[in-house]
Amino acid sequence: MADDKKKKAKTKVPTAVKREIQSEKRKLLNKAFRSKVNTVIKALNTAGADLAPKMSAVYSMMDKGVKKGVFTQNKASRFKSRITRRFAAKA
Repeated sequence: MADDKKKKAKTKVPTAVKREIQSEKRKLLNKAFRSKVNTVIKALNTAGADLAPKMSAVYSMMDKGVKKGVFTQNKASRFKSRITRRFAAKA
């Protein structure tokens, strides 16, 4: 048991390298989230008469993106406004 601890000694990673690793990880997560948002939007575009649940899903995803820091509040608000205007004409 004591030998296992000696083998797994942690090495000091320079701060700049650590930030680079974290940035890359966040970039991949953000890209995946944006992809999910785009998928929901495409589902909304192909939706027939039942737009309310799809629009609610888009609003929810945008709000979650703001909370996670993927989108800014202004971008989410602008996006939701444009979607509302676009689909209000269809309804």
